Amino acid sequence: MTVRRTSRHPGTCPVLLAIFLLILCVQSVKTASDYDPYKILGVSRSASQAEIKRAYKNLAREWHPDKNKDPKAEDMFIKISKSYEILSNEERRSNFDRYGQMDENQPFGQSQHHGFRSFHNSFYFDESFFHFPRSRDFADSKYLLHHAQFNSDVLPDSHKRPYLIKVTSEWCFACIHIEPVWKETVQELEPLGVGIGVVDLGYERRLANQLGAHRAPSIIALVNGRVTFFHQAVVREHLRQFIEDLLPHKLVEKITDNNYLTFLDNWHVENKPTVLLFDQVPVVPLLYKLTAFAFRDYVRFGFVDQGDTHCTRLLRQFNINTYAPTMLLFKEDTEKPVDIIQARGMKRQIMDEFVSNNKFLQVPRLVNQQLFDELCPVKQFHRRRKYCVLLITGEDQAFVPGNKAFLDFATANRKEVLRFAYVYQRHQQPLCQALLHNQASLSPQVVILERRSQAGKVLYRSVSGGWNGSEEDKYRLHEQLELLQKDPTYLTSDATLPELNNEMAPIFIIQWMNAAYDYIVQIYDDLLYSNWREMMPILSLIFSALFILFGTVIIQAFSEPGENKPRKPKPREQPQTENDASSRANTSSRPPKKDFVEVTELTDITYTSNLVKLMPGHINVVLVLTNASKNALLRKFAKEVFSFSGTQTLHFSFLNVDKHRHWMPSLLRSASDAAENEAHSDEDEEPSDYAGHVLALNGYKKYFCLFRPVFTGDDPSDSSSETSFSSDSRRKSRSRSRSSSHSRSRSHSREDGAGPKRGSSRATSIEVHHKLDRLGLWMERLMEGTLPRLQVPAWPSLDETTNTSPSDS
Repeated sequence: MTVRRTSRHPGTCPVLLAIFLLILCVQSVKTASDYDPYKILGVSRSASQAEIKRAYKNLAREWHPDKNKDPKAEDMFIKISKSYEILSNEERRSNFDRYGQMDENQPFGQSQHHGFRSFHNSFYFDESFFHFPRSRDFADSKYLLHHAQFNSDVLPDSHKRPYLIKVTSEWCFACIHIEPVWKETVQELEPLGVGIGVVDLGYERRLANQLGAHRAPSIIALVNGRVTFFHQAVVREHLRQFIEDLLPHKLVEKITDNNYLTFLDNWHVENKPTVLLFDQVPVVPLLYKLTAFAFRDYVRFGFVDQGDTHCTRLLRQFNINTYAPTMLLFKEDTEKPVDIIQARGMKRQIMDEFVSNNKFLQVPRLVNQQLFDELCPVKQFHRRRKYCVLLITGEDQAFVPGNKAFLDFATANRKEVLRFAYVYQRHQQPLCQALLHNQASLSPQVVILERRSQAGKVLYRSVSGGWNGSEEDKYRLHEQLELLQKDPTYLTSDATLPELNNEMAPIFIIQWMNAAYDYIVQIYDDLLYSNWREMMPILSLIFSALFILFGTVIIQAFSEPGENKPRKPKPREQPQTENDASSRANTSSRPPKKDFVEVTELTDITYTSNLVKLMPGHINVVLVLTNASKNALLRKFAKEVFSFSGTQTLHFSFLNVDKHRHWMPSLLRSASDAAENEAHSDEDEEPSDYAGHVLALNGYKKYFCLFRPVFTGDDPSDSSSETSFSSDSRRKSRSRSRSSSHSRSRSHSREDGAGPKRGSSRATSIEVHHKLDRLGLWMERLMEGTLPRLQVPAWPSLDETTNTSPSDS
């Protein structure tokens, strides 16, 4: 029957569903349209930021749940806070005015489909329709952090107390699961002095990006400006240990009978008072560590375990009550504490007040500008004047009695308007020179000064007679202090003090090591917990450097070590200006590393190593000379090749043809047919003169380049035999490439006709000291690789009795 009734009225369900959807849509649109931050704060759309802020303060004071007992007060206060968050941010306010958009993560322009979007949000998430509870607890509202507030207040304050920050967002269901543990942790750690913060990932995206938090929930610790993420199970004990582990390790020193005297006497070096805490627990309480962290720049802290058997003498000396925690504070007198506090329930507020009232010694030493500013502040009002009585002394043993007398005087004349301090003249020379008029004082001096501006301007007066600690000196100083309090114009001199040197600053290497350690720990933590978003820039830099390094090594490993190495253009930093040839030579060769050229003689002993077995890519430049022309040619040769001596692949030698007269003809004979014909023609002429010839020998690849002496006669067309040899070589190359014997014979006849003519010209007109005039240009062409190369099947023997090359025999 049910099936039949349904079949009779098929349109009933669609109609009901449509009505239901329409009601939901109208309700959702109405709900969305009802929320207007301007109406909630009671301001107009053209209201200024000052008016919005004023309205927010008035409404927040009126609807705060602690003051207003109305059941709707909490919801109203949340709406007021959310409205102020939207209107106080110009970007969010502009989005709301243009699109009705309140969430900064929502893309612009989606309000065109506002009805459907509101229905969708209301059906699943909108608390106004289904009355879901909000994910953000009202208790977190007072801990909410904003970007500007974080950078101006929280970040600097993290150097005095650690912060525990929770990153959350609306409708974060995992955040709801950790909420009970978070509340318990906050209730435990906040009274100890740990700062608490909450960052809403939806509203404070900029702050979340600065912290590196990209998901919710996340728990972050902020200590000394450094952000550290919590990666363990969210348990109260783990969170407590997480904060404790991030504190510096040497905040509190463990004190026993063996080291307490040394610890107390170290006030002179550290220039700080000393606090000792006596308690029955074996480990240092977290409350004490947090107090030490807050005052670590002013006071040194030590902990004594009353249950330790090695502390009995210490407990007996200071008469410590073992039933309650006790704090003793020492200054210059290490045998008697200046203040003491004892309580069963030691509170952080009591400890802070106890330490802050005793931050300085009776007579501290000015070791940095911060201490000077706090001890002797700048005058602001007439009733808040502070006069600084400064002793300028030394650190040697001879100054100890005077310094002790000054301490006794300061202890006996403690007043609110007086601050006693001393400086070592050797450590603070600029300050002392400004107060002593650039006069080095051998005896201690006392100066009374009053600071007038942050720029360093002071009024001061020096106490006449110096200071040696006598009763007369004490009486004179007491009298002048009495006059100063009656007449403030007693300070007649003025000066501008420079900034004090920081005597306690660690050396650079220690600062660098600490920074490197923190950096390595951060990288390890990011790698361990896969924080790849933060690690990607660092990993990209590392892999880029490794790629460049290994790429360079691979390219060098597979490069061919041939003769191309000496042809590479080398540094061009030092071009010569003598002429174009020498300038080009310098630009293609390395600067000489020595002020001389090493030239070795080719003999039976050095012939094999300098030529036959020469390293691949290396060239030996050999000068051919005789006994008569040896000195003149070597001097000229060294001068011409000096600019090329810095090239590591070039070697320089000379060959004496008077000792090895058959070597040159044998070399030219074995080079080519044309060279063989020329060698025979020269051999027929008596005598043959090879003095002044230069050979560039590549022993590994068995080829050479030849330089012939320069012609210095009147015929300008025959200025260089090097040019003629190049034309002969080119004709010789053409003759090899041609297959016709007629062309080869014609080329040979042309060479034979030119050879004797040039030879007779050189024999009659070339002088010894002019034979190497164009060697620099020839060396430049050698470095460029443009000279013709003559191949040889094997190098001739250097033996005098050998007339032919080994290949011919």
